[in-house]
Amino acid sequence: MKGRLLRWLSACLLLPFAPVGLAASPANLPDFTALVERQGAAVVNVSTSQTRQASPSVPRGLDENDPMFDFFRRFVPRHPRTPELDPENRSLGTGFIISADGYILTNAHVVDEAEEILVRLADKREFVATVVGADARSDVALIKIEAAGLPKVVLGDPGRLKVGEWVLAIGSPFGFEQTVTAGIVSAKGRSLPDENFVPFIQTDVAINPGNSGGPLFNLRGEVVGINSQIYSQTGGFMGLSFSIPIDVAMDVQQQLRAHGRVQRGRIGVAIQEVSRELAESFSLPRAAGALVSGVEAGGPAGQAGVEQGDVIVRFDGKSVEASTDLPRIVSASRPGGRVAMQLFRQGALREVTVTVGEWRDSAEPVKKPVVAARASTINSLGLQLVAPTGAQRREQGVEHGLLVERVAGPAARAELRPGDLVLALVSNGRQSALRSLEDFSRQLTTFKPGQQITLLVKRGEATSYVSVRAEK
Repeated sequence: MKGRLLRWLSACLLLPFAPVGLAASPANLPDFTALVERQGAAVVNVSTSQTRQASPSVPRGLDENDPMFDFFRRFVPRHPRTPELDPENRSLGTGFIISADGYILTNAHVVDEAEEILVRLADKREFVATVVGADARSDVALIKIEAAGLPKVVLGDPGRLKVGEWVLAIGSPFGFEQTVTAGIVSAKGRSLPDENFVPFIQTDVAINPGNSGGPLFNLRGEVVGINSQIYSQTGGFMGLSFSIPIDVAMDVQQQLRAHGRVQRGRIGVAIQEVSRELAESFSLPRAAGALVSGVEAGGPAGQAGVEQGDVIVRFDGKSVEASTDLPRIVSASRPGGRVAMQLFRQGALREVTVTVGEWRDSAEPVKKPVVAARASTINSLGLQLVAPTGAQRREQGVEHGLLVERVAGPAARAELRPGDLVLALVSNGRQSALRSLEDFSRQLTTFKPGQQITLLVKRGEATSYVSVRAEK
């Protein structure tokens, strides 16, 4: 009896210690396996690429003023090969299918300036995608592949998310497809520098380069966000990840699909946060709202009677708790609509009606790659040409010619460069001035593949003839 008691006490001492208040059983932790099995097929890998010109014959780092620079340029042969896809100009991201006919959401920065977009499904099928529209301000892009009967995600309500709730991401970090990571919601409604139109969901889910554009799921298997940004001092995951709420993304994609761009409201005010000291100075009952520090002359707010020093506390029936709330609420308003706005001025609340204006973003819009159209503009010489504007012709001192926008293949090997001006084409001893893109395309049809074609090219102040061998 005594021996059995000692053995029982020894076994108890060897048991793992469970801290008070924490469940020791792993059964209390969430099981993501069913979620991944149901939703993983709707998550896709998105890869984009740009074309690199032929490798230069001049050694890297050699200065143009060095006497050896011209030697290498003139006498060291290039490798006779066509341009390749430059790994440095190839990016990887993630997307997810929102409709069975091939519409996919991803980040705008994933497809920005891409010349080709390749989508790989979970079943390893690959499709070339086109961009329906992209909005740099929200970092949302809608792309399309030609397919049917595809698996699609289920969309959720980000408003129901709670801080501390478990969430899961599926993506392609560093190109590793169908990678699953999990964490919790760290905060909601985050504003990032220069990103005050999106109330980001902050999580501690491991997000790395390649996860961009991928879905953020709740435990019900619903997409509640698009993984967009990380805060990092190293370029890798540091526990701060930010996702675009799916309701914001779906509103953007709806406008992109309908209009090709996103309309946002504006009222023409400069605002700042209301600190406790400012609230006291402006006789506010509490530190809340958006303090108007400037009013655009003749703008929507100015015409409605808003003044510098007003504090905006409600807009369109929505409470403005912090100054960062106002840009989101206003931008979601449709331009042209008349909206009630509540102000606090000189110790009293006032209500005005403002006609919402339209936000005009000064930033360049995200370029839409159209693969077929872009490919057709590269002719058999490897030249993509555009007609110069009148100002460009005056600057160059010419009356005709075509401007080189991009070079590839034969043109790259002949050392033509973007910015060169092709003035004329020489055929059978006759020189024909190039006055339009149609003119050049028509003359190219008279040449056979493999035939040398001579062009008169102007670069800077110098003009010279350059021979290029036509390809199919």
